[in-house]
Amino acid sequence: MNIDKFRNYVNSIVSLSNEEWLHFFDFTEIKTFKKNSFLLEEGCICDSIGYVNSGILIYFKTLENGKEITTDFAFEGEWVTDNQSRLNNSPSFINIKTIEDSELLIIKNENLTSIYNRIPKLEKFGRILMEQAYIKIAQHSINLQVLSAKEHYIQLNLKYPEVFQKIPLHHIANYLGVAPKSLSRIRNEIYVK
Repeated sequence: MNIDKFRNYVNSIVSLSNEEWLHFFDFTEIKTFKKNSFLLEEGCICDSIGYVNSGILIYFKTLENGKEITTDFAFEGEWVTDNQSRLNNSPSFINIKTIEDSELLIIKNENLTSIYNRIPKLEKFGRILMEQAYIKIAQHSINLQVLSAKEHYIQLNLKYPEVFQKIPLHHIANYLGVAPKSLSRIRNEIYVK
């Protein structure tokens, strides 16, 4: 794991001393996941948060007919969790799975309280992360309601250009709320002139 990159990221929001960093890393674990490994399965209680050091994960729901609906992605440098399940200690309605080999820094729920008690600055960091997660969900909801599929596609491409090279198109179509054929048509409209 690139510890310096992670420390710079955290320190850009809250500045930690070397002693605080040592305490922080006492409560974390670096885990590697093979492609198609589950970080969380539907029906299980989410017991951690993870920082994506490398790799990509998808959030998805499996319907009764077996169809998967992709609801979100987590890329390198982002956090991944199911806050609804984690905070309510309730079964998750979604799955979170790697779509390529991935490395995550994992913090178990029971360790978060210890981290916050020992390093109060990280409670502020946690609040900022929750605010960012809320904004991301709210923006995605608004985009699905007010943007055309083409506009939503363009916005996704601007924010995450790597998504189209690394994520299967059926997941992107699900995320945009369109059929795979519609996604192909949108891509042709944009790129074939």
